[in-house]
Amino acid sequence: MNKLKNILLLVLLVSSTIAFSQTKESAIKDATATTKANIDMDFDTVIKHTLPAVLDMMGGKDAALQVLKSTMEGAKAQGLVFEKAEVIKVSELTKEQGQSRCIVEGYTQMTMSGQRVKTKIHYIGIYNDVDKYWWFIEAKQLNNKVLANKILPNFETALEIPEDDVQVEKI
Repeated sequence: MNKLKNILLLVLLVSSTIAFSQTKESAIKDATATTKANIDMDFDTVIKHTLPAVLDMMGGKDAALQVLKSTMEGAKAQGLVFEKAEVIKVSELTKEQGQSRCIVEGYTQMTMSGQRVKTKIHYIGIYNDVDKYWWFIEAKQLNNKVLANKILPNFETALEIPEDDVQVEKI
């Protein structure tokens, strides 16, 4: 009887750990870590949380890493300064096509070339069941059916993908 109780306890612990990993809180944590990593130029973390199909389209992990580094270094050399970057909210999770998904709303404020750019951007989070963390992709990329089919063939979602908002002001 004790052996049966121990097995049931182990099953409960394992299943609660798996369920916990796929929570809204874990999506917020991973999205926040990715946002911070982008600002800190920690591109290994950014790559880790980028949907693998996007990395494949960029020529693989190493090529994507080089593109990210050179793009950010070039922008910083031209005066890009991040003033603020944060995760605003994460939608409720949904289970679709065998994946846990959510919408992440982020906000970035930066200056460059005498302008302040304020951006509200949306990402789709897809939970990586194997490695137990979230991948992200710009949601607007999946509004383009041709691109969406290359990245996520036969992608369908009931999630409402909001429009991004970009405001530019002279400073």
